Amino acid sequence: MKMTQDHRTALSGILRWRRDVRYFRPDPIDPSVLQRLRQDMDRAPSVGNARPWRVVHVESALARTRIIEVFERCNAEAAQAYEGASRRDYLALKLAGLQEAPVHLAVCTDHAVREGRGLGRRTMPETLAYSTVMAIHTLWLAARSENIGLGWVFILDPDAVAAVLDGPSSRSLTGYPLSRSCRD
Repeated sequence: MKMTQDHRTALSGILRWRRDVRYFRPDPIDPSVLQRLRQDMDRAPSVGNARPWRVVHVESALARTRIIEVFERCNAEAAQAYEGASRRDYLALKLAGLQEAPVHLAVCTDHAVREGRGLGRRTMPETLAYSTVMAIHTLWLAARSENIGLGWVFILDPDAVAAVLDGPSSRSLTGYPLSRSCRD
């Protein structure tokens, strides 16, 4: 398919409005939209076509509460690195929308993935995590095309999140995006 100026303009607009979101509307996302986003995410480039990303839709109230507790602990620890006005400024930042966002996704990299038979990652195994980041980026752009915003929470202890999710030990947390149409 040959790209046109209309395609370039649309992509440029999506990239411009891709920004990280911290203010969320609580209304749910239609499951068919979530399915489309997952399909788009699965089209992301990946080393050896391994597609090592594993997405956990964190829906239970208990799991979400525990993830929020992990964030609050990590955020309090991070605040200790600052003093005086800098600490006050840090604590005033809205660094997560965990309470408000209706969709929580834990995106993990599966380091034991069999797809791709190791092609392209024997000398650089970190390319599996890079592939997962590309998938999150693809999800982010696809979400914007649906007028859905994402925020990416990094102030989390990956081991604590893994304990909450109780996933296989071959997986590591790569990102924790939150989504819903936001105040634009």
